[in-house]
Amino acid sequence: MSDNNKNDDATKKTSENAKPAEAEQPKEDKYAELKEQMLRLAAEFDNYKKRAKADMDKARGMGKAELAKSLLPILDEFELAMIAASNSSDKSVSKGIELVYSNLTDTLKRSGLREVPADGIADPFKHEIIMVAESDKKPGTILEVVKKGYMFDDMMLRPASVIVAKDAKSAK
Repeated sequence: MSDNNKNDDATKKTSENAKPAEAEQPKEDKYAELKEQMLRLAAEFDNYKKRAKADMDKARGMGKAELAKSLLPILDEFELAMIAASNSSDKSVSKGIELVYSNLTDTLKRSGLREVPADGIADPFKHEIIMVAESDKKPGTILEVVKKGYMFDDMMLRPASVIVAKDAKSAK
């Protein structure tokens, strides 16, 4: 055999030995790539579950708010009934209406309903000014609440309808 054949045989043996090492490298790269892809998909799925839960919670809250909003006229009518019943001679009717009203408002409050505070200076985001009256009080001060306002959690359901003070001097 010539020296060239020996070198060729040696090169073949070296390249044959090198091939398995080169074959291992792409398998490891492929494994790392698949592992990274799997972790990314798992993170995306986890984010999807969190978004879906948040969307469900938001939808549930919106449903509760819509129900509470539809019950606001009933609360108003109960308040009128309590005023009328308090003028009645039959106190048992008055007490019964008060108990039903109290149970209804307590249940709604536990669900997230709350009255809009209507004292101090009128806030255009919370109060609807329906009338302005002369007064010695500071202009913009709420004098009377005509209709209660309500919020559900952080959502405004209905602003409070109020009468506010204006400066008596400016009317002249």
